Amino acid sequence: MSTGPGADSAPVHKPTSTRRGGGSPRGTFSSLSIRNYRLFFTGAIVSNTGTWMARITQDWLVLSLTGSAAAVGITTALQFLPMLLFGLYGGVIADRYPKRRLLLVSQAALGLCGLALAALTLSGQVQVWHVYLIAFLLGMVTVVDNPARQSFVSEMVGPDQLRNAVSLNSANFQSARLVGPAVAGVLIAGVGSGWAFLINGLSFLAPLAALWLMRTSELHRVERAPRGKGQLREGLRYVAGRPDLIWPIVLVGFIGTFGFNFPIWLTAFSEEVFHVGAGTYGFLNTLMAAGSLAGALLAARRGSTRLRMLVVAAGVFGVLEIAAALSPSFWLFALLLVPIGMIGLTVNITANSAVQMATDPAMRGRVMSLYMMVFAGGTPIGAPLLGWVTDTYGPRVGFATGGLVSLAAAAVIGLVLARIGNLRVAMDWRGGHPSVRFVPRATPERLATAA
Repeated sequence: MSTGPGADSAPVHKPTSTRRGGGSPRGTFSSLSIRNYRLFFTGAIVSNTGTWMARITQDWLVLSLTGSAAAVGITTALQFLPMLLFGLYGGVIADRYPKRRLLLVSQAALGLCGLALAALTLSGQVQVWHVYLIAFLLGMVTVVDNPARQSFVSEMVGPDQLRNAVSLNSANFQSARLVGPAVAGVLIAGVGSGWAFLINGLSFLAPLAALWLMRTSELHRVERAPRGKGQLREGLRYVAGRPDLIWPIVLVGFIGTFGFNFPIWLTAFSEEVFHVGAGTYGFLNTLMAAGSLAGALLAARRGSTRLRMLVVAAGVFGVLEIAAALSPSFWLFALLLVPIGMIGLTVNITANSAVQMATDPAMRGRVMSLYMMVFAGGTPIGAPLLGWVTDTYGPRVGFATGGLVSLAAAAVIGLVLARIGNLRVAMDWRGGHPSVRFVPRATPERLATAA
């Protein structure tokens, strides 16, 4: 739980209570000692691999059908538009109904969407508007699936293991990203896009089986919000009154809207800058996933989450994107994707775990829906805009624009958090290198407040 609103205040998590399911509170993989979470994690590996196959194949299919990076941006925007429009309502639903039952329905619906796109592609009837429609339907399901899945983690593992489980969820997603794009590239080149979509649709059988096999008696009981008016406004007021919640959400909103448009940039760099095929495009995604997996595993080992780390990581993320945009050679560009993936995941996990651990369990569904709405819901704005910039001014300008916005957001919000926390920025040299830190202001009264 956060002890203050400043840039150095942190939702510091220390194991204090007895958990259900046993297992040590320490260690990179400690939350896997809990049976229900172990089932959830295993099912997610399969479906996440299929999801990454479908993402890569979808982007390549749209580019093949239209020849336009902007069209790829439109597809991405349509998939995230429902989160922007209805995301907060998904959080209300997640707080009101049993999350395991919601996930059974949402995971089945996601699988059906994958099978529908597979049928259209394998039959040779697919058109770009079909992809647009299914992307929008996937987004509608995700409105409920995302907050339910995010907040269900705490019910499986309890507060002691929450941060570790959040990090392992990201590691799971990114490890699937290592395999999915590579397999998708092989399938696209060998047998066509339809088979990748088919495998994705069938992969959702794994999380459905995992949810069915869970022992509901071992879930941590959470009081569900009763049906009533004003629950949406209540959630918004709760976040608005908590600077340690609202500013991390604002920061990841800028990063998600402008800095995470990799489907646009990687397809454009593959086609227009380096002139490589689908296999190399999958390889670039795999490199980024390797960095993301490393970032997730490192986060799982950390015992605390500080907003200072979030701000610094966001700034480094922006700098790395600018460097990649200006890379003169393919291999330098490819190698920079590894730290971009690592730092990008650090931003995401740090913000996610900080927000979850600072939030009351009864409000977690609504808060996480706001988090996901801001993080992913900005894509319908950022993706078409940066797709247009990429088409008009070139991939390098498009990628650099995302990095510049991310860097500027980190700088501004870092200063805001420092002001709220009665801190100041200190610049000095340590070990022969420049160091930038937040330190308490010199005034004794303010020092007492910051402490």
